[in-house]
Order: sequence, then structure tokens, then C-alpha cells
Amino acid sequence: MNNNLKENIIWQKHSITRIKREKKNGHKSIVIWFTGLSGSGKSSIANSLEKTLFKNNLNTYLLDGDNIRSNLCSDLGFSVLDRNENIRRIGEVAKLMMDAGIIVLVSVISPYKNQRKKISIMLGKKNFLEVFVDTPINICEERDPKKLYKKSRLGEISDFTGIQSIYEIPEKPDLCLDGTISLKNNTKKLIKILYDRNIISFSNIDKTFLF
Repeated sequence: MNNNLKENIIWQKHSITRIKREKKNGHKSIVIWFTGLSGSGKSSIANSLEKTLFKNNLNTYLLDGDNIRSNLCSDLGFSVLDRNENIRRIGEVAKLMMDAGIIVLVSVISPYKNQRKKISIMLGKKNFLEVFVDTPINICEERDPKKLYKKSRLGEISDFTGIQSIYEIPEKPDLCLDGTISLKNNTKKLIKILYDRNIISFSNIDKTFLF
């Protein structure tokens, strides 16, 4: 965009604030960012968490990497620059949804540390919950639900994370989940950290689910 045009863009403040929306919803908003290899179980775990939160009348939305690439980011490829832009766009959408008072779940590989750091800075550390789904690559490859590892090994696709392209493991994620254990146990761990951080309360969800 032309710099002269940028000068004429001013952020419009609204009367209905995030705090007012959170109060109406009865819970705080946050972005839960699930990162991990393809096939690690990110989407399955995020979906399990959302189902539990939704069942308990909490306001949520799940942004899945493939869904985003099917529309909002359909113009992007898989170069480093395009991957960075893909993550930036997802971060901006998540930020708007968080401002709407929603618990936003993001399931996207986001392989680079600097990508995740930029999102954390964009949202504010207290608004960003980094969840690393730690699943050995051999297990991910055995699962291979989209047959991407197979295609990568055959040379049918390139720049695939974990094979031709690096995945940088989070050094200090807010929560590390074992992608080989049950969805129920991982969901419990997520509910507990949301409770511990005062995002939700016992009034939002059956406390027996925590134990």
C-alpha cells in the first residue's frame, strides 16, 4: 500500500470492548496456538478441546491451517516468505477473534521459532498459549492421514516440513502434549491450564473434568 494512503488510515475505536464481551460471555478470551508436525495430532486435539468447551457453552472458534490455506491464504505457496505471510494472516485473524471475546484455537504447523515469537508479540504474551504437540516423526509418518509424507518421500511434493524443510521445536512452550496418548487425557491437560490461568472457571465447566 502507498505510504501516503497509510497515513490516512486510523484505527476506529468501538464502544463495545473486549472486556465487555468477555463479561457477557462469562469467560476470558485467549489464543491457543497448537504447533507440531503434520500428523502429530494437533487438529484432533484442538477439535476435542473445542467440542468440550462448546458443550459447556463457551464461545470458541477453531482456525485450522488447511482450511485457512483453502481460502484466505490460497494465494500463498510454501516458500519461507509465503509461510511467514500465512502465519501473519492467521495471527491477525486470531487477534480479531480474541478481541471479540472468543477462545480461539489455532492448529497450524508454524515450523519456525521466529514465526511463533512474532505471533506472541503481536497478541501479547498473556494472550498467547503455545501448545507443542510432541509426536515422534516416525509415528506421524505411520499415521500420514493426508499421504503427504509418502508423496514427499516419492518426490511428488517439496519443502515438506520434517522431510525437506526443518521444524524448529519450541524451547519453552506453555504446554507440551504427548500426541500418542488419548485425546481425553490431552483435553484434560488443556482444560486445566485454562482454569489455572483464569480463562475459564468452575462455573464454566464441570470441575470433575479436571481430575
